[in-house]
Amino acid sequence: MEFPSSSSSSTRAPDDTVFYSIYPDSPTTTLQSLHLQILQTVSPFTADYIWQHQPFTLSLSIPPNPSCPCPSSSQLPHLHGHLRYGDNLDDEWFTVFLLFHVSRHFPSLSIRIWDSDGDFLLIEAAFHLPRWLNPDTSLHRVFLRSGHLHIIPKTRLPNPSLIDSLNFLTASAPESQASDPVQRAVENRIKDYPEQARRNMHKARVRVPASVAQVVRHEPFLVSLAVEGFYDRDVDSMKSAARMERFLERGSSEELARVSVKLSRAMYAQLVQQRFQAPKVYPEMPGRVDKEGYAEAELGMKIACGFEMMYQQRKRDGVEGKGTNWEVFRQSLEKSGYFQGLLPGSAEYQRLEQNAQEYYRNTSLHSRASDLMNAPVRRIDEILALPYSVDDFKAQEVPPSDDDSWLYNGEEELNSALMERQKEMELYDLKQKKKGKAKKDQDDGPSSASNADEFDPSDIAKSMRAFVHTLSSYKGAEAPEDRNKEVDLDVDQFMKDMESILKRPGEVADSNIEEGSSSDLDFDDSDESDMAESADEDNSDGEDDTFRQSYSDAMNEELKATTLQKSFVRANEQIPKHEGTSHAAEDMDEEFSPVDVDVNLVKSLLDSFSTQQGLPGPASNLLGLMGVQFPQDAKKGK
Repeated sequence: MEFPSSSSSSTRAPDDTVFYSIYPDSPTTTLQSLHLQILQTVSPFTADYIWQHQPFTLSLSIPPNPSCPCPSSSQLPHLHGHLRYGDNLDDEWFTVFLLFHVSRHFPSLSIRIWDSDGDFLLIEAAFHLPRWLNPDTSLHRVFLRSGHLHIIPKTRLPNPSLIDSLNFLTASAPESQASDPVQRAVENRIKDYPEQARRNMHKARVRVPASVAQVVRHEPFLVSLAVEGFYDRDVDSMKSAARMERFLERGSSEELARVSVKLSRAMYAQLVQQRFQAPKVYPEMPGRVDKEGYAEAELGMKIACGFEMMYQQRKRDGVEGKGTNWEVFRQSLEKSGYFQGLLPGSAEYQRLEQNAQEYYRNTSLHSRASDLMNAPVRRIDEILALPYSVDDFKAQEVPPSDDDSWLYNGEEELNSALMERQKEMELYDLKQKKKGKAKKDQDDGPSSASNADEFDPSDIAKSMRAFVHTLSSYKGAEAPEDRNKEVDLDVDQFMKDMESILKRPGEVADSNIEEGSSSDLDFDDSDESDMAESADEDNSDGEDDTFRQSYSDAMNEELKATTLQKSFVRANEQIPKHEGTSHAAEDMDEEFSPVDVDVNLVKSLLDSFSTQQGLPGPASNLLGLMGVQFPQDAKKGK
């Protein structure tokens, strides 16, 4: 199930990015103060977390803001942000947890969250949503507020704008709180956080060049960019790794240092599962006989090459950001109209500037990771400009790597998750069946027994006969809208043709078949003429009758050895009360007795309906179109 995002339909969000917007109830709320409070609230959870591509951030959106990811809120003062999670879906759900945490601590906030699938929280609760909620009706309806999921009801706001929904949440939030099953479905998805976020981290002991060890010691967050550079490498970045100009200034003579790096499990898997040949300029690694030492050196080599690839790629493409220093921040304030056109140096300008400086000092503590990811080249140059040597890392004790059995034994966890989903689907199907059964019982009457008593098998034969004898159009036999009416279908010519070919016992074939009639048993025209000429020349009428009688006797003699005659109910038989194929009596006359067409028709349809076991099938579908309702088998299941 896919739900639309709050962005315009013509603009599709990146497939691996989650977006969020935070709206205060009061437009007079100071966004700067709110921003700081939110960052302080979430920082205990994010301080040591290694994000796959981007850290959790929030930015001020002061209207007009055409760059806002949610165009419908570009004229509303709010906070917004986005986070690229890539292959690490845990980053997205950790973000959901953080936003739920914010909504609990700030009850006067309404929060929207979406990704390329739209309101993906509803996808998690798809089995419990009201029937009216679908991708066409979910726009501007899904919010987080006071630690709960809210869905704006359709009965109150048939086609809400964002402002309409925000006003409704402010005035009537209890009316929009989602049902308990929907709440539980979403809460179960994030119930293990923040512990799940910590379990998602993996510490690995590696051997890397001293330059890489120096960078990791000062800025452990940069390892995510190194993994990204390695995993997304191309031909140009491979050339950079072959030279290792920045991180191996002394080439292969450089000694490797042992350090511990923290990665997400997704990053660790991306490194371990890829084969990569060490560059020729890379220092010599331990032999494969030393399994532990070789594994540490190989993993460290991939990280070092990833650093080199990322560093050179950013310098070559000129994508290095400026980071957030005071001057850059001040310029952004000027562009947004913060200084209200005041002259620099004026008393009011200085007051606003002083407030901005205070705000910058406070937010810089929380935005450091974001600045670092935005301008890694400059920071790496600053770190490597400091004095360091491989001896700095020899004296420190490095803990062993975490157990990575989770990488190879994930089948049980996957099966458990699939079984949980399967159980959820089965419960949903059972619920729908109960609803359908209750509705059917209500429509059919107070008791199934009375319905069975009202059922008349002769109605089947009458309905089928009426269906076959009505006239059809060039469109074929179509079911009428009102199934209680007779089907307007007539095939008189077809019945005449069939009677002329099959010839019931005691009847004379109609030799004057109307021109234009057709049958599957018609012979080719040339065959008919040949047979006619042969009959006129070689046989008399008496001889022809003799041949037909002899042919019929021979055929009957052949059929006596088969069970074909026992598969039909004859006119002088009774249908056994037992279910199944009728058996002819042992003393049945061997002479041909006519088949009871109506009885065989009813019996065959009832047998077909019984094999459906309550599911849709040809018998119930066919007679349902004619308005004939089969009774349920009261003995079934007893």
